[in-house]
Amino acid sequence: MAGPVYRRVVIKLSGEYFAGPNPSGFDQPTIDRLAGDLIAAKALGVEIAVVIGGGNLVRGVDVSSRGLSRPTGDTMGMLATVMNCLALEAAIERKGAPARTLSAQVMPQISELFTRSAAHKYLAEGRIVLLGGGTGNPFFTTDTTAVLRAAEIGAEAVLKATNVDGVYSADPKKDPSAKRFDRLTHSEAISGGYKVMDATAFALARETSLPIIVFSIAEPGSIGAILTGTGRGTIVTG
Repeated sequence: MAGPVYRRVVIKLSGEYFAGPNPSGFDQPTIDRLAGDLIAAKALGVEIAVVIGGGNLVRGVDVSSRGLSRPTGDTMGMLATVMNCLALEAAIERKGAPARTLSAQVMPQISELFTRSAAHKYLAEGRIVLLGGGTGNPFFTTDTTAVLRAAEIGAEAVLKATNVDGVYSADPKKDPSAKRFDRLTHSEAISGGYKVMDATAFALARETSLPIIVFSIAEPGSIGAILTGTGRGTIVTG
């Protein structure tokens, strides 16, 4: 097998994916499969940090649309991401690999606070580092969190795992004529309004010169394939 293209990455996982075939909540076989994929990817010699959404439990935008303030809804969503990190951490460690959850919120009984030094320390020790709590601030998505944390810890790329194998000109499930892109610039991704990642995340990636690789997480081994340059995805770069 080819060696890894990147030595340190942040992988962005959808919270909705944690629900598996269910409308919400946790699907343990799905989480266990993701844990195995991450362990296999780390075995390639890659330092891996993971940012997870919270959409399987709480989406801040949805909650706030029903009467709560946006900051309150977003805070609930950030707490949901910590729950997902804990679920994935447990699955990884059950498989015999070390992991550590770091949170943007102070909650010492539950997880350590995210700092760059802590992230560097645990990555150097060979742990898979799970980054919960979003940015710690409302109005920012976990997509933006992934790019922010990648820039902070010196990652070489952000791997955005989705349910499609790249960026398309339209939703390929609704429009069979949608065009798939192999490469885009950050500016093209922003101006095109492609919904696979929010514009703030693309703009921060452009400012920090971070490539984003958008790929499908549906197939086992897809993370490792992207890391070795053999997987199918869209590269968004400067």
